Amino acid sequence: MEIIRIAVLNDNYIFLLVDKNQKIAAVVDPAVAQPVLDKLRELDAKLVAILNTHHHSDHIGGNRQLLQVFPDACVYAGAEDEGRIPGQRVFLQEGDRVEFASRTAQVFFIPGHTRAHIAYYFPPISPHEPGELFCGDTLFAGGCGRLFEGTPAQMVHSLTKLRKLPENTRVWCAHEYTLNNLRFAISVDADNPDLQQRYHQVTAARDRHEPTIPSHIGIEKLTNPFLRWDAPAIQASANSQDPVQTLARIRGMKDRF
Repeated sequence: MEIIRIAVLNDNYIFLLVDKNQKIAAVVDPAVAQPVLDKLRELDAKLVAILNTHHHSDHIGGNRQLLQVFPDACVYAGAEDEGRIPGQRVFLQEGDRVEFASRTAQVFFIPGHTRAHIAYYFPPISPHEPGELFCGDTLFAGGCGRLFEGTPAQMVHSLTKLRKLPENTRVWCAHEYTLNNLRFAISVDADNPDLQQRYHQVTAARDRHEPTIPSHIGIEKLTNPFLRWDAPAIQASANSQDPVQTLARIRGMKDRF
């Protein structure tokens, strides 16, 4: 399964999953259709699945046009998003499985950013390879999504699931927010040497117009304040040792940053 990152809009990423042997593809969160259609044409591949993580327009905006060209493509999304995902045919819940290209994705129910958000996790096929996590807008490189429909308690519970994944799991989040996220992270975790090093690396990468996605769970656990609600530095910045209150206060600070 090859993963192709497609940059669209201002800062969105669409992910095209491709099986070149079978000449089939699945797409994760198609914000717009045309770049996906162009890549499918280039690869001479048929779209067989659309994997949506949540209902926001910059994640589902290409569904209808893609279905016009590939009407047999199956649209997957969370059961709680019923009625909000164009073309949805499969209504997923925690623990469900999605098959593609001889790989099986596990479905995580991860509300917080929205009430219905899900993630797709493809475990590694060998011990030396990374797993692949497609987490939409719940976990970002260096950050997490705004709490539009969910609660801080839900977000802590959701992020707990994700930070338990193997450290070499690649994090395919849907936006290029990393540099700004790390600027905020330094404001609440200034003495973290791993964070300082990452900030300099990301700054250099963005100066070269290079993407910072995918990230990895391991580096997120070391540098992402929204996975570090139990770290003394983050608790001190939030003036709380309660996980939910800590995340809520840090998220509120980020909203105003």
